Amino acid sequence: QVLLVESGGGLVQPGGSLSVSCVASGIRFSLYDMAWYRQAPGKQAELVARISRGNSTHYADSARGRFTITRNNAGNTVSLQMNSLKPEDTAVYLCNAAWSTKDYWGQGTQVTVSS
Repeated sequence: QVLLVESGGGLVQPGGSLSVSCVASGIRFSLYDMAWYRQAPGKQAELVARISRGNSTHYADSARGRFTITRNNAGNTVSLQMNSLKPEDTAVYLCNAAWSTKDYWGQGTQVTVSS
């Protein structure tokens, strides 16, 4: 059984920082490209950041310079460090694992940026 379990969401003030993490089980983690998506109420899910199995990273324009995605293959973990958070970053953050035809999603963790 494949499980992606996110953690670390919460409430933070504008300008603050937060880190979310995702632990994967049931997959050969090192083969997978890992990504963070987010979905705000009433909007489609959008890619925030991706890290390939070779550690190449890609960021959405909205995240570049503020967010950092990292992976730890030994711990089957991918993390997203978010700095200088804005109210428009409020969303459910979802972990994604993709390799070949396989594509898995976590349940998400809520991040709310508000004063």
